[in-house]
Amino acid sequence: MVIVRALSGGVACGLIEFSAEASPHFIRTKRGRNGASAKSRMITDCHIHIQPMEMFKPHALELMKHKRPNFDQIVEFCRSPKAFLKFLDASGIDRAMLINYVAPEVIGFTSGVNQFVADYVKEDPKRLLSCGSLHPRHTTNVLADVEQILRLGLQMIKIHPPHQLLFPNDYLSGAKELEIIYRAAEANGVPVMFHTGTSIFPGARNKYGDPIYVDDVAVDFPKLKILLAHGGRPLWMQTAFFLVRRHPNVHLDISGIPPKTLLKYFPRLEEIAHKTLFGTDWPGPGVPDIKKNLDEFRALPLTQSVQEQILSKTALTLWPA
Repeated sequence: MVIVRALSGGVACGLIEFSAEASPHFIRTKRGRNGASAKSRMITDCHIHIQPMEMFKPHALELMKHKRPNFDQIVEFCRSPKAFLKFLDASGIDRAMLINYVAPEVIGFTSGVNQFVADYVKEDPKRLLSCGSLHPRHTTNVLADVEQILRLGLQMIKIHPPHQLLFPNDYLSGAKELEIIYRAAEANGVPVMFHTGTSIFPGARNKYGDPIYVDDVAVDFPKLKILLAHGGRPLWMQTAFFLVRRHPNVHLDISGIPPKTLLKYFPRLEEIAHKTLFGTDWPGPGVPDIKKNLDEFRALPLTQSVQEQILSKTALTLWPA
């Protein structure tokens, strides 16, 4: 059993208990070295949206459909993991992290996304990785909700400040549920991804997208594995780069950034390649095709070792194959 202390101003105000029986993240298995070379070349897209389409609010769904002649195919992928896996094969992707998050006000997603993604990845758990979410204002029992995340075996938690309408460090101003989420994730080795940068969905509040507010999280939870989704694009790339360099526990997810502009946004990308992950943000607005993104990334003037690190190795450190 692991006990996580929830702190208020440095004073313990409660204990959170997680049992090994209920939480598969406590079970550690040893992996052999056979096939290690092949695994190091395993390409992971750390940011693909496979979500329950029926939860989308009408205005959010219309934005998703915009300039998408293949939208019916996307709907089919969200219903059929078998069809989606064939699509990944055609796109040259070995593994995909399936992003889900709770944002009822802006997008329509409820906590039901957690069970959805847990069920979806059962088709092929080695290739389909699960990301779920919690929302501090939409929980009546945050401890029970955290326990569900662990019981379902979800491999990442997504916090989307512009869609959840909160700052990542709001635990400093009273949102103690956020602190409980972070402490549980830290104790169980579950990475937390933060959307950083802007969002064009109706109702999104972009003031929450500045990655500087993740600085407090990285300081207060030094063993929490943090991913900065989208690298703060298009306004705060320098802030994101600073945070990745400053904090050992902060990583960069390059999804949502057109590969042709990646080195313009991050000219010193090679310096942080060991903490950078490839991702596309497909089928989000502005991301027409996974294979096109992958091909354009491979065309960048980066060494083979740097490309391999970003495409494969960094993700394997967070989610071993």
